Amino acid sequence: MSRGRARIAVPTVRAVAGALACALVASACGVRGGDAPLPADGAAATTEPRAPVTLVLLAHDAFTPSEGVLEEFTRETGIGVEVARGGDAGELVAKAVLTAGAPEGDVLWGVDDALLARAIEAGVFAPYASPELGALDPAAVALVPGAEATPVDTGDVCINYDVAWFAERGIAPPLTLRALVSSAYRDLLVVPSPLTSSPGFAFLVGTIAEFGDGWGDYWRDLRANGVRIVTGWTEAYYDEFSGSGGGGERPIVVSYGSSPPAEVLFADPPVEEAPTAVAALTCVRQVEFAGVLRGTRHEAEARRLVDFLVGERFQADLPLAMFVYPVRTGIALPEEFVRYSLRPERPLALDPARIARERAGWLEEFTRIVLR
Repeated sequence: MSRGRARIAVPTVRAVAGALACALVASACGVRGGDAPLPADGAAATTEPRAPVTLVLLAHDAFTPSEGVLEEFTRETGIGVEVARGGDAGELVAKAVLTAGAPEGDVLWGVDDALLARAIEAGVFAPYASPELGALDPAAVALVPGAEATPVDTGDVCINYDVAWFAERGIAPPLTLRALVSSAYRDLLVVPSPLTSSPGFAFLVGTIAEFGDGWGDYWRDLRANGVRIVTGWTEAYYDEFSGSGGGGERPIVVSYGSSPPAEVLFADPPVEEAPTAVAALTCVRQVEFAGVLRGTRHEAEARRLVDFLVGERFQADLPLAMFVYPVRTGIALPEEFVRYSLRPERPLALDPARIARERAGWLEEFTRIVLR
């Protein structure tokens, strides 16, 4: 969910998109560690020392922690970490479901609350109740009563718009979902597909929360008004959106409430004000989770990595590295992050159980209405 300009997830710049996103192909970077702890039963006294353990952390493209953070985990534990990125969160979860029980890695980062039920039902995770849970946002922890996964961050998927584009034309920007179907915004909106994109699906959920049974008619109106649907957030934000500086022509995009601070921090030359803004009444809250993958050969070490991901050091790195909010309570947010990001007081929301139950039907209906 974040985003050099490095491209901005969850709110979503190209390093963060490279990562608030790289192309949709897997890439990897590694951190190697020292010897793993010896068995407690003393059997190792008469055998060869165990080889160092290197965990594979599967993550979406927006997983871009600051340089050196994961190396701290290795220095503390002797456990190496190799990060393997695999596209958007939707693609990541689809791969994890297909390999459930015989995973390609040891820990998965980046399944959001809209995708979580699918992963749990497929048996992707080995349940683990981290001793750090008491320090995390209780509302986020409550989303996983069986401790199949651990909440790691939160963010808000929102309409973002190019401030200068609207100011130069004397047009008021859209501030609500309903406004987007007005002829004043014809051919101006780009949306990542809910079929292949985590923020795209979150936006679909937001429209269902806002319009209820009339959400299908709303999407018909969006289609008639020239909405452009693209595969993922990276394409939408960096290739199509005019506000990202990538040469796009559309001044309205589905992105994150924390995308504006990334635009300021990665601006070259520096700027004092964000070139993009957020429509607060369009936001949908997202929670992201990490979990130990069922079938890993290194479950004990994988649990230690999950603990580190929700520990103070890693959580404090999140706002300016991935442009998401820590799920750990008591973490001080950087001033520049707070100044330029938007945190809606009452974001749109649906019951996660309903999302899990009706997700397939919604996507089928979306395909019928918008893509056929």
